[in-house]
Amino acid sequence: MIDKPVTILLADDHTIVRQGLAKLLESGEGFKVIGEASNGREVVRKVEELKPDIVLMDIAMPQLNGIEATRQIKKIQHHTKIIILSMHSHERFISEALHLGASGYLLKNSTRADIVRAIRAAMDGDTFLSPAISRQVVDSYLSMKRGRISEQDIYSTLTNREREVFQMVAEGHTVKEISEILCVSISTVKTHRANIMDKLKMKSLAQLIQFAIGLGLVEIDA
Repeated sequence: MIDKPVTILLADDHTIVRQGLAKLLESGEGFKVIGEASNGREVVRKVEELKPDIVLMDIAMPQLNGIEATRQIKKIQHHTKIIILSMHSHERFISEALHLGASGYLLKNSTRADIVRAIRAAMDGDTFLSPAISRQVVDSYLSMKRGRISEQDIYSTLTNREREVFQMVAEGHTVKEISEILCVSISTVKTHRANIMDKLKMKSLAQLIQFAIGLGLVEIDA
């Protein structure tokens, strides 16, 4: 009897990355890429529709970043395993992704062998981290044991919906566009935006965008 292939959904806003990953994964390892998504909202919709075994998820994606997409996916399709594949190694991203139930965190300079091992580990119910990420997690744990707990990231004070609005505002979406994407009123979006500016202690849109770039939620095109 032929084993059922592991079904995979690729989520990355760069077409060439998705194409490369698809070619890499479908080369005799028992994997089948069943879908692709270029932004966080699309990946949530496709997970609900396709119910893949694995999502290989970038973090810096338009409209909804990979962390918030992971949060939503785990609510609607908790059997789907999520592996973060990102260029970002911010400690906040790592800890939050693992806290939300991600089964792995790989950097984009990982080898094909590491990606395959991460998928196999996820399917076995285990967690796989890039070597550099593993060291960072251990160092963070040891730092906490020594009592050097860093100041709480101000970003974590935002609600889940405020994080969605925050990202779209930083990406340059208008209030009207955000209201249409989220299916809420314009006044609701304006209230969220005001709360965000207040919580983050921002006085201008420029400050908010700089903050988003510093968090790795918005990328600057070369």
